[in-house]
Amino acid sequence: MKTFKIPYYKGTVDVHVAEENVKAVVTAKMHEYKAAKGETELIEEALANPIGTKTLPELAKGKNKIVIVTSDHTRAVPSKITLPIILRQLRKGNPDADITILIATGLHRATTEEEQRKMFGDEIVDNEKIAINNAFDHEQFVKLCDLPSGAEFFVNKIAAQCDLLITEGFIEPHFFAGFSGGRKSILPGISSSTTINENHCYKNMASPYSKTGILKGNPIHKDMVTAARAVNVQFILNVALDAQKKVIAAFAGDLEKAHEKGVEFIRSLSQCETTVGDIVISSNGGYPLDQNLYQSPKGVSTAEVYAGDNGVIIMCCSCSEGMGGTNFEKLITMGTPDEIDAYLSKIPPKETIAEQWCPQVFSRILRKHKLILVTTFLDPELVKKANMIPASTPDEALEIAYKIKGKDAKVVIVPDGVSVLAV
Repeated sequence: MKTFKIPYYKGTVDVHVAEENVKAVVTAKMHEYKAAKGETELIEEALANPIGTKTLPELAKGKNKIVIVTSDHTRAVPSKITLPIILRQLRKGNPDADITILIATGLHRATTEEEQRKMFGDEIVDNEKIAINNAFDHEQFVKLCDLPSGAEFFVNKIAAQCDLLITEGFIEPHFFAGFSGGRKSILPGISSSTTINENHCYKNMASPYSKTGILKGNPIHKDMVTAARAVNVQFILNVALDAQKKVIAAFAGDLEKAHEKGVEFIRSLSQCETTVGDIVISSNGGYPLDQNLYQSPKGVSTAEVYAGDNGVIIMCCSCSEGMGGTNFEKLITMGTPDEIDAYLSKIPPKETIAEQWCPQVFSRILRKHKLILVTTFLDPELVKKANMIPASTPDEALEIAYKIKGKDAKVVIVPDGVSVLAV
């Protein structure tokens, strides 16, 4: 019997698999990657040598209103390290600049002060100007243009009206935008619900190019880049993280050029050979990405590839904050996967319901695969209503899976489904 540790909430859970059942263990190389320099040194080096732009002190000269867009509580951006460095460099260029840190929530709830203190540190919360995007408060937004898909681009006025707009984030494979980071700080980060919903419409989500690791031809990515250019993002800082959420690389400079370099690095470390199993065990990478079911299609989409045509998927996702959204919960529990997909497919792009893209992804996967959800926070009856099989431990889930696929079933373990790009 072999023991495997699967990321779950703020730690791990064990799953025990007989050696003869183990077909493959799939781990992204980034979790083994050892950076030659420390986190602070990597960040400062990237900022000192930006790709395709001037340095932050040079850009800050003569700029009075500066906005830094950062991620919210659902993302592991190491802002305690990055923001003090960014702020110091901006003030080196203009000591009197009026700087606002704008938290990019997308459609998520507002980040609490306690969460901000954990993310940024007390000094920043106590001394800096911080604003939180609210996608549902339409008074916060101004329309800049129409996007290639036809969606109207409404962006937070704080960003639209500043003299210098910069963003920070991290890059990892993303289940429909190709990769995170870069332009995603703007759309969905600081866009209105109207813009986000239409960008994530059924048609765009159903595109064969709206997949993990794909940027070229991806309609969602194309809208996002157009939006970020329209609001004039002049500088980005994106990092790559290992399993412990430590910085292993940093990329700074032009919105697209720096992001492309980061994507190239992530792709080289995240690409893993596809080995199809009868049962696939995975996770959403633990906290903060596994705090609700709404976020979990990221890991499930990776498991889908390794599960072939009809493999059973075991997803370990704490769901410590529950389902993750009232629309998501309503849609994912409204009927069978076929009924959910049929309903969503009839919704016009401009009438897209917030959060419908995750039920769309789930319905696609659930039409082919049994999905066993390992969670100690969600009501098992609610899990069943979502067309999933509840389990309280990975071992319990594995026993259920063996009953479906047989005791000789071959098991593929993908401990962190979010970090893996199947090829």
